[in-house]
Amino acid sequence: MTLTAPQSTISDLLTHQRDFFATGKPRDLGFRLDALNQLRAAIVEYQADIIAAVRQDLGRPEFEGYFEVGVISELDYVIKHLHKWAKRRKASLPLSQWPSSAWVQPEPLGVALIIGPWNYPFQLIISPLIGAIAAGNCAMLKPSELAPATSGVLADLVKSTFDPGHVALVEGGVDVAQALLAEPFDHIFFTGGERVGKIVMQAAAQHLTPVTLELGGKSPCIVDTDINLEVAVKRIVWGKFLNAGQTCIAPDYVLVHEAVKPALVKALQQRLKDCYGDHPAQSPDYARIVNDRQFERLISLLDYGTVLAGGTYDRGDRYIAPTLLDDVAWYHPVMQEEIFGPILPILTYQELSDAIAAINQRPKPLALYLFSHDQQVQKTVLDQTSAGSVCLNDTIFQVSAWDLPFGGVGHSGMGAYHGKYSFDTFSNLKSVMKRPSWLDIDWRYPPYQGKVKQFRQFIGLS
Repeated sequence: MTLTAPQSTISDLLTHQRDFFATGKPRDLGFRLDALNQLRAAIVEYQADIIAAVRQDLGRPEFEGYFEVGVISELDYVIKHLHKWAKRRKASLPLSQWPSSAWVQPEPLGVALIIGPWNYPFQLIISPLIGAIAAGNCAMLKPSELAPATSGVLADLVKSTFDPGHVALVEGGVDVAQALLAEPFDHIFFTGGERVGKIVMQAAAQHLTPVTLELGGKSPCIVDTDINLEVAVKRIVWGKFLNAGQTCIAPDYVLVHEAVKPALVKALQQRLKDCYGDHPAQSPDYARIVNDRQFERLISLLDYGTVLAGGTYDRGDRYIAPTLLDDVAWYHPVMQEEIFGPILPILTYQELSDAIAAINQRPKPLALYLFSHDQQVQKTVLDQTSAGSVCLNDTIFQVSAWDLPFGGVGHSGMGAYHGKYSFDTFSNLKSVMKRPSWLDIDWRYPPYQGKVKQFRQFIGLS
């Protein structure tokens, strides 16, 4: 079911999903696996439409368009392991609890609301949906209205694949999002920016609804002296300018040791030419900015620092060249907010401790990148910084390892998902203890006279 809905229609749809959940169908393991396999078949069927939609919304080249369809690899992973995840998880007990048994029993939360972003508008709706279905929930989806072509494809896919009592999709703008947030869902999963994340959290608090917030932040990229320069530059340029920089875990800025900076800058300039040619606006492999508001925000950031490459733009095409910025200060606007576009500031440090201090003075990022082969440098950065994820000597790839949790910390978000972490996010991990009746010692019952010494020993006091 898909609709653009007033409050009363959303309330009715939520009631319908609660009624469907009450039937017990979504909890049935066979039903879950069937739904996941149907979702897989639908993604395969709609793949050409998905690629075309993200090209329309973001000017995405076909290769990068398949990153949306690539969510199918996570889906396969979940289908493969779901039987094991859904089982009871035996818990150990101290000898003092003998002859009890205990276990953790995963159970679905109920009806989840999933609100998606515009930058990866298909993948970042479907990925949390996989976890919601796998855990046995019903789900209501709200794709971003800023990626309307993809929203339309999602609407068609959901309508043709799911019973609306199980999975429904609601299209619309801010008014629809507000109407959804006014309802008492059992979990809200939001991917987007910090500002809207705060609004989501405030709305959820009215119903004590738990939330997962996947936000963003200024993800630093530290470049040490002990590196393979050619490989490092390839990976930095790819991670930064993928989707024209509109990736939540893109390297936001480079923090390079001053001894390496001249060689790094020269190599970055050459690599941009290798990837996008002398005229990136004509490259078939370079995306565009999603809308005029984001475009104007980004070009305003070009007023600070010295342009080392790029710096040109075309309003009519929402094109901003892949840009390197030098002479940037921490107080400049480009360093005060997540860039989320194809602008890469380059800052320097002399001592690693200075780089770490600069990072730690700012909100914790969604990702942190370090290029160094020095294991002591790696250990120091890992031990002395905090981030949602860290990737050593590469960028972005940590997000596609399904055994790793993906999520933020502090201002970059709360909660994690992917693989089993998605299953757990959309589950209540219910604790169960079972005790027999054939043994019942009186030590815990009143009257307590003469039992204090025994109880002290029971809790570990002499």
